[in-house]
Amino acid sequence: MDRGAFARFLRMSGLTHLDSQGHARMVDVGGKAETARVAIARGSIRMTPATLAAIRERDAPKGDVLAAARIAGIMAAKKTGDLIPLCHPLALDAVAVDFAFVADGVEVTATASLTGRTGVEMEALTAVSIALLTIYDMAKALDKGMVIEQVRLIEKRGGKSGTWRADEGRQGQA
Repeated sequence: MDRGAFARFLRMSGLTHLDSQGHARMVDVGGKAETARVAIARGSIRMTPATLAAIRERDAPKGDVLAAARIAGIMAAKKTGDLIPLCHPLALDAVAVDFAFVADGVEVTATASLTGRTGVEMEALTAVSIALLTIYDMAKALDKGMVIEQVRLIEKRGGKSGTWRADEGRQGQA
């Protein structure tokens, strides 16, 4: 395919992170209007009942697992632009990382928000992922078989595409 045909293909394909030569580029969001944006992500970690009890009772060998995971998730959200190529560094207005004990583990929910020109989905997903990895790290002396799963976007609000909510009954679909 010649360069002209390739450039036309890129324009028609909607691949926004490639220039006309197919090179990676950061999308220019400078002309977009600033809007309030919110993203909520969730994931979980399964573990043995003994490990779950130690986390719940704040009795893990490395200390308060969820306190460390909350701080790690918030810090990670703030560093998302440094971790993910072509992701814009954002001045977040707020990040919250919350935990719920479930039958066989811990569910982590992260909410990120800002007023800006691009969404915060990656920041919420990064916060959940790093919080889950921190739980694993803090409790691995008790249970190396923990399973991290179901990391996904639950909801996003704001921007040109408006509001999107995941259908809790389906996995991995747009």
